[in-house]
Amino acid sequence: MRYRPLGPSGLFVSELCLGTMTFGGDDGQWGKIGRLQQDEADQLVKTALDAGVTFFDTANVYAGGESERIFGQSLKNLGVARDDVVVATKVMGPMGEGPNKRGASRGHILAQCKESLGRLGLDHIDLYQIHGFDPATPMEETLEALNLLVQHGHVNYIGLSNWAAWQIMKAVGLTRARQLAPILSLQAYYTLVGRGLEREVVPMLRSEGLGLMVWSPLAGGFLSGKYTRDNIAPEGGRRAEFDFPPVDTDRAFPALDAMREIAETKGASVAQIALAWLLHQKVVTSVIIGAKRPEQLADNLGAVDVTLSDDELARLDDLTALPPEYPGWMLQRQGEYRRGQLEHS
Repeated sequence: MRYRPLGPSGLFVSELCLGTMTFGGDDGQWGKIGRLQQDEADQLVKTALDAGVTFFDTANVYAGGESERIFGQSLKNLGVARDDVVVATKVMGPMGEGPNKRGASRGHILAQCKESLGRLGLDHIDLYQIHGFDPATPMEETLEALNLLVQHGHVNYIGLSNWAAWQIMKAVGLTRARQLAPILSLQAYYTLVGRGLEREVVPMLRSEGLGLMVWSPLAGGFLSGKYTRDNIAPEGGRRAEFDFPPVDTDRAFPALDAMREIAETKGASVAQIALAWLLHQKVVTSVIIGAKRPEQLADNLGAVDVTLSDDELARLDDLTALPPEYPGWMLQRQGEYRRGQLEHS
């Protein structure tokens, strides 16, 4: 397990992060993702810790707060020292009835941070993330509330999740201009079969030095190795009940075929190849892995030992590259001679 700095900070996190979205679900939406209770969660957290994982991600909306509560109890049950782990959670989704129990307003952020700390049983959150963009709240209000939490010691660092490049850049500019707590990271969807992030967000992250946490690195289980052209809804597969995130299967299956071939030559699983590809991307800080079973988690953890050659990376890149779109193709064309000057300077 390697450890990387998260964005422009001195905070180091493990390259794999255990996500807890499978903790605490019931008969509703969250139960389709996972129904793990305390004993099962303790086992997964221990397996992750034993493998060197120090980074854990949850959210207040996961199972209506049960994910946070169960994870926090796992830390207590396992006797984990607070300073040995980096705990991330998120806020924005609805946490009750009423128009003010959702969003990224000052009131909702401050109230939910207190609630999350209580469920987690912690005195501070290492990374507090806005779970999505709130079009109803001025960005300045959101950032001022987050800054207040940092000033009071309830939160150490702040991040964003599922924001567009222009939104992130505007927020970064506001924090710098107003001398607020800086934004360290983005949590976003990124996989071999979902590379849309590369159009605008990845260049922005590189430019500003922000960290990237990847959610759903196996595309909702599509890259787990269970899915084939003849069996696109295998029994026990998550996508059979919760078909998310969307995948263009016509483009994805050729890549999946190549991944199987590469996996066979390395004695690895398809899931490990998918995770290893992400770990080879310089923009990626940490990849969030979730699991329902210890053996599934153990397999995912093995991805840190998989090395892909330049030829293998090039093959996967060619099979999954995004089709050109404007202004990308124009930027590429017009910048060629200047890049050439840089290369020969």
